Amino acid sequence: MKKYTNTFRSILLAGLVQFALTSCVDLNEAPKSFVSSDQFFKTQADAIASVNAIYFRLNASGQTPYHVLFSTGMDMMSDDVQPGPGATNADVRSQSVLSHSSTGVRVREIWQQHYDAINRANIAIDKIPAIQMDEALKNRLVLEAKFLRALYYFNLVRLYGDVPLVLHETTSLNPEALYVERTPAEQVYQQIIQDLTDAHGLPNDTFGSAPRYTASDAGRATGGAARSLLAKVYLTRYDYANAITKAAEVIEGPFGYGLFTNYSHVFLPAYKNGIEHIFSAQFESNADSHGNGQAMRSAPTGIPGMNGNFAEQPLPGIYELFSAKDKRRDVSFITSIVSPSNGQTYQLTLKDPVTGQIRPNPHFNKWFDPAQAANLGQSAANMPVLRFSDVLLIHAEAINEKDGPTAAAYASYNKVRNRAGLDNLVPGLTQAQFRDSLRIDRRLEFVFEYSRWFDLIRYKPLTGPDAYLIKSLHAAGKTNAQPKHYLYPIPQQEIDNNPKLQGKQNPGW
Repeated sequence: MKKYTNTFRSILLAGLVQFALTSCVDLNEAPKSFVSSDQFFKTQADAIASVNAIYFRLNASGQTPYHVLFSTGMDMMSDDVQPGPGATNADVRSQSVLSHSSTGVRVREIWQQHYDAINRANIAIDKIPAIQMDEALKNRLVLEAKFLRALYYFNLVRLYGDVPLVLHETTSLNPEALYVERTPAEQVYQQIIQDLTDAHGLPNDTFGSAPRYTASDAGRATGGAARSLLAKVYLTRYDYANAITKAAEVIEGPFGYGLFTNYSHVFLPAYKNGIEHIFSAQFESNADSHGNGQAMRSAPTGIPGMNGNFAEQPLPGIYELFSAKDKRRDVSFITSIVSPSNGQTYQLTLKDPVTGQIRPNPHFNKWFDPAQAANLGQSAANMPVLRFSDVLLIHAEAINEKDGPTAAAYASYNKVRNRAGLDNLVPGLTQAQFRDSLRIDRRLEFVFEYSRWFDLIRYKPLTGPDAYLIKSLHAAGKTNAQPKHYLYPIPQQEIDNNPKLQGKQNPGW
């Protein structure tokens, strides 16, 4: 499954009922007809199509969570990213300086698209078991749907806090079925943990001996992905003992994961779904506009033969945070670019507004596809959601937070540093020193990968004058940052549409 097919049939299967939480229409409008999904879930092909439709919500063309939406709706708020000259959307620019509100488009889109995907997953989980089909495939498809439902709920609960927990297909237009109140975050997390525990039963990655799936199914969730995501869930909940256990299962287990020797191979299409890629949103060039548009959004304008629009750019300071010998720097950023039409090299520079000197003007480069230099919006580079370096750093961080910087914590951390061309971390660090160093390396390792905001909102201290989120954003010039920004506002449209959400807005919004 190199790309997720989005036929009319698969969308119909997953979207027969669009419950109130994801609706943009007038809910008072009298429905003229109602079609039950029971009419469609009859065959093995129907089951496969229904699960494909859940995957499609990861990276559909346009703005979906792992295709631009998390960048304009989340990364833009961090201390790594800011709008470039090509970002003219007022909603995006307000998001980037944390002056957005509950009526913001990106705030609403993230909510609605996640719930649309969850509804698709619920339909698949409810309907597939009754289909007469290959039992092993049936079980696998249900577990894939559970993995995806867990991922989508994990994003929601981190961003919005208490959210409605819906676990079954909505089959009635009765208001009592459509309107759902917010569920305590703890209960949502318990469901995420249960879904991911169930998903341990998915096929395991076995690099070096046999493929996890055939080539046509590349990109599907695996047992290793379920364990890796669960390790991140436990880390986010400060359950360090369980985070260590799950990360160790991935590191020491029979999955065959490892680090690419060359950091650039993480992002180049020629190496996609390789040894480091635990789970990725899949992109293909020239496939019904299913390319990764991030390459176009981060590329410079005015280069002959290129269609970059420079809508996203690094904040000052992030490029300089890399040491000169860090191999990740010149993969993550470019300061010059070669035109595909005339072969000339163009230096990317700007005039410093304070000194007047000409200095490099780094641009993000991770999603550039050399085969699509003339059509950057069709990059075939996948978007990693989970990769092995993340698991190694989760392992190191959880050990340090629980027991201090042990030899095992150093070992996992140093693997990531060594691949970047950096020396082993200095031995004998205190717990605080190890923590500070690891936080920097997480930032450098995953820059422009939809990771930084999730880290900012979980790092302690969460309150007080040294609150990590607020202190970091203020240092980056985003002085609007305040305690309310640990959570997104519940979209005002959802509150207006759902009586059970009224009066339940997040604090400060």
